[in-house]
Amino acid sequence: MIAAHSLKDKTVALFGLGGSGIATAQAIVAGGAKIVAWDDNPESVARAQSAGIETADLRQVDWKQFSSFVLSPGVPLTHPRPHWTVDLARAAAVEIIGDIELFVRERNLAHKQSPFIAITGTNGKSTTTALIAHIIKSSGRDMQLGGNIGTAVMTLEPPEDERFYVVECSSYQIDLAPSLNPTAGILLNLTPDHLDRHGTMQHYADIKERLVAGSETAIIGVDDSFSAAIADRLERTGKSVIRISKRWAVRDGYFAKGLELIFARRGDETVVASLAGIGSLRGEHNAQNALAAFAACRAVGLSTEEINAGLKTFPGLAHRMEQVARLGKTLFVNDSKATNAEAAAPALSSFPRIYWIAGGLPKEGGIASLSGFFPRIAKAYLIGEAAPQFAATLGDAAPFEISGTIGAAVDHAARDAARDGSSETVVLLSPACASFDQFQNFEKRGDAFRSAVLALEGAAPIMGARS
Repeated sequence: MIAAHSLKDKTVALFGLGGSGIATAQAIVAGGAKIVAWDDNPESVARAQSAGIETADLRQVDWKQFSSFVLSPGVPLTHPRPHWTVDLARAAAVEIIGDIELFVRERNLAHKQSPFIAITGTNGKSTTTALIAHIIKSSGRDMQLGGNIGTAVMTLEPPEDERFYVVECSSYQIDLAPSLNPTAGILLNLTPDHLDRHGTMQHYADIKERLVAGSETAIIGVDDSFSAAIADRLERTGKSVIRISKRWAVRDGYFAKGLELIFARRGDETVVASLAGIGSLRGEHNAQNALAAFAACRAVGLSTEEINAGLKTFPGLAHRMEQVARLGKTLFVNDSKATNAEAAAPALSSFPRIYWIAGGLPKEGGIASLSGFFPRIAKAYLIGEAAPQFAATLGDAAPFEISGTIGAAVDHAARDAARDGSSETVVLLSPACASFDQFQNFEKRGDAFRSAVLALEGAAPIMGARS
């Protein structure tokens, strides 16, 4: 645990008592502060009380006693309207911060030299975060991984000068971290997302910009207009900016050319890595993730050789183009995290001959936007509530069957792929749907796919695949 010494001897309000909220409350208490915590969910309040955290309804207390208000990132700060606790904090002129801000303050207190990489972006940030963490850990360095990727940042080991931190940051977390100052800050990309919480695309982009604006080295993907504008703006202020592109050459920075990662300096180009044979980093989107990871790891002192060694052994993330197994010439890939058409597109673009398992609880727009990939579909296996709608969209563009369940889809796809005369085929679960018609979440759906694949006679699990 990282004790929040920056709040020592102060009284702090906290709202949001999920897992990370309770961990943050305990870190505040461990740092010597008094805390008053609350949640709209009575069960969460009861769990906090059982953990020894002082609770009280924040509607009924005097806010003048508080020096800070720590808000869960899942609670609205601005849109569609501020949460009632935010109104109370602002009325009392109490600062509103989150757990990432507490971490930043602790690092700044005594160990500001500890290497700190922060990652944000609309797409790819979890894979990039995991990849950077893997590279650093593989090099033998002391590495701590947390933030939006699933581990509460205040549960990590306390900062030390030679301890590396790799922290994924959502826009919600950045909005609550005014002092965010990573050694290397990464902004991968920006596309419309979470506008219900940020109001406009420009406001969303402005929040994301804060992460790279506060960094010593700003690593920015310039393949979209918002991010490119941010890179230009920061460079004009004198910020050290490294541009990355998965689509075209940059004069200074890193870009991808086929499977090669290239570093450019004043137009001089050097190949620094190759993604050939690295199945967990297949596809244009993963080239961007690898470029960002390479640039960040170099920025915090790793060698090219250390980075390449880590790239080659990266197992990938569960449910994100996760290579599960091979059966003869057929590769089985779990992309259950693809809960809408846009999220399914990277996987569909990565393979030439696909036996596609799709469906679930449909999202607005269905799969019409994926029509450009239909020529790659050898056959589709449709599951869940979306099956009739997806069948109508596919029409004559690709063969399909309505399989109904993941188990049936895997069995039928494996059989058909084995009969295919192509040199390599892929059975791909990339549902382009939410999971809630048949599964509790996309993780459960991916687990069901993985179990069905590994139950196939002769299926050979791929190193790093979960079981």
